[in-house]
Amino acid sequence: MKNKEYIDTIICADCREHLSLLADSSIELFLSDIPYGISLDDWDVLHSNTNSALLGQSPAQIGKSGFKRRGKPINGWSQSDRNMGKEYEEWCGSWAAMILPKMKDGASLFVFGARRTMHRVVNAFEDCGFLLKDILAWKKDAAHHRAQRLSIVFDRRGLQQEAAAWQGWRLGNLAPIYEPIAWFMKPYRIGGTLADNVLEHGVGAMNLEACQLHGANPSNLLEFGFSKHEERIHEAQKPLQLIEFLIKLTTTEGQTVLDPFMGSGTTAVAAARLQRHFIGFEAAPEFHAAALQRLGQKSAAISHAVRPAHFQPLLF
Repeated sequence: MKNKEYIDTIICADCREHLSLLADSSIELFLSDIPYGISLDDWDVLHSNTNSALLGQSPAQIGKSGFKRRGKPINGWSQSDRNMGKEYEEWCGSWAAMILPKMKDGASLFVFGARRTMHRVVNAFEDCGFLLKDILAWKKDAAHHRAQRLSIVFDRRGLQQEAAAWQGWRLGNLAPIYEPIAWFMKPYRIGGTLADNVLEHGVGAMNLEACQLHGANPSNLLEFGFSKHEERIHEAQKPLQLIEFLIKLTTTEGQTVLDPFMGSGTTAVAAARLQRHFIGFEAAPEFHAAALQRLGQKSAAISHAVRPAHFQPLLF
């Protein structure tokens, strides 16, 4: 089996070094919280244009916990900043093209992204040959609001009259209470039906019965929060229940989930808990180590669970 060395393992490497080595038509689900390209941290700076203030703070932001790191404004600091979105789109395409032949026909792909850069992800994936099914919305329990008071900005400039006139106004965005999840599908055989594809490849349908919420079928608005005792390792980490929901929705036991940007390892933990195989990559050594530790703890906790006969235990 060509995927043997990757199954149920998280490799510490850039996924682009390994994706071409996976067997074609061997993956039933792609599920990944990819870097958003919004300069959240060093690992999220996916463009060549830098500036001394990037990831730092402006004078007005120093000492404010809501402004720990500074990203580039929408308008950028220079004309060349306008290329950042295009560079991010090219980065997405560099690995999305490698994934297409590895997915089974009709397989789903769930890609987490940012509201301002998700269109770049969609462009890259469509250009590579994937079809966009829907844009889901993950509604969070809470969101930090980082909008600056315009009156304070003017007051610090000595513009008291303007500060009074703009009282109550802010600079920034509304509270970011949701994050988009692009749901793609690999095209299935022309002339066939989706039902035919399910019979041939075992993917393409939704298990709504297993994913009912409060007795009702789910919608494309997903409301999941972190459980009380859920360990938080990565600042971009997603709730385990949310990832489990997406896996249950589109796969059956024994199938394989691919996550090339494992981060804290949530996808691997969720797959193991649901008796699915996983293939994962994580480029940052510190997150890779934390994910392996987390996965090892979870695997030990469920090692006594009853597994289906066709499911083999984790390889480590």
